[in-house]
Amino acid sequence: MALQMPDRPAPNNNRPNAPLMKIIFAGTPEFAALALKQLIAAGHEIVLTLTQPDRPAGRGMKLTASPVKVVAEQHGIAVWQPEKLRTAEQQAPVAAANADVMIVAAYGLILPQIVLDMPRLGCLNIHASLLPRWRGAAPIQRAILAGDSETGITIMQMNAGLDTGDMLSIHTLPITANSTAATLHDQLAELGANAIVAALADLPTLQAQRVQQKDAGVTYAEKLKKEEATINWQQPAANLDRMIRAFNPFPSAQTRLGDTPVKIWHATPTEGSGKPGEILSTSRNGIVVACGENALILTELQKAGSKRMDAAAFLAGNPLSIGTCFGDQNAQPC
Repeated sequence: MALQMPDRPAPNNNRPNAPLMKIIFAGTPEFAALALKQLIAAGHEIVLTLTQPDRPAGRGMKLTASPVKVVAEQHGIAVWQPEKLRTAEQQAPVAAANADVMIVAAYGLILPQIVLDMPRLGCLNIHASLLPRWRGAAPIQRAILAGDSETGITIMQMNAGLDTGDMLSIHTLPITANSTAATLHDQLAELGANAIVAALADLPTLQAQRVQQKDAGVTYAEKLKKEEATINWQQPAANLDRMIRAFNPFPSAQTRLGDTPVKIWHATPTEGSGKPGEILSTSRNGIVVACGENALILTELQKAGSKRMDAAAFLAGNPLSIGTCFGDQNAQPC
């Protein structure tokens, strides 16, 4: 694969007083793209962008560039998309960049020690949790699932371990009763983008005062699996509420209505009792369903092959009888 070198636009001379650096940026999704934009806006020189190879996406499965690649190309920044970073050939563009520092945000590839050592000041990671809690792939969703009251961004000096590097700065963010993975992602992306710009402005001091992560409190945020998204109505309403919010937008919490899969996008815990999955009442304001403990008011749903809709619109096309069960293959009374 050839290193892609688009034409560079005119440099941005509107730069702050903070020290400017030659940066390699490694990232792939929207979370990372916002940080890249902020680094560019701060006046840093992005000498190379690493991102995942283009992947098939959409109904036509057309090869699609990552959000980070899109931003890089818009600003005339060189893009390198290796499948791995194991060989000298794959690592060569990183070595040749002669960067001061590499910034890593949701890149998706493991960086070997030889790559971590290439930038003069090493590699910094924008991690979406309050380390050492929630090391790993899905910290946003796991924090909601666990009922954490807060999360945040940790700027970390990377080492060869899985999110085990020394912490340079920590920035907290509350998790509210309305937080979904989608809303928390956007808040953390903005927080992380601002945090990395601030960290670079004071990097020598932060590196001198780095804090080693303690072994106590370590938890691992395993990658989400689609089978986790099936609603078990035997669970307490509070647990299912967190599940629905954690899996919005992916992989989305799902149940069944007869033979038809139904996604639940929004729900609110309420008092109520009945057999788990039983529909206790229906109104334009929501569908009340019994859980193992208390009940949920379903306020936004989506049948397979249909669009997302509020409870009133859903009921207009799908009349539901009180006493019918969600999760029952035959939509029989509970």
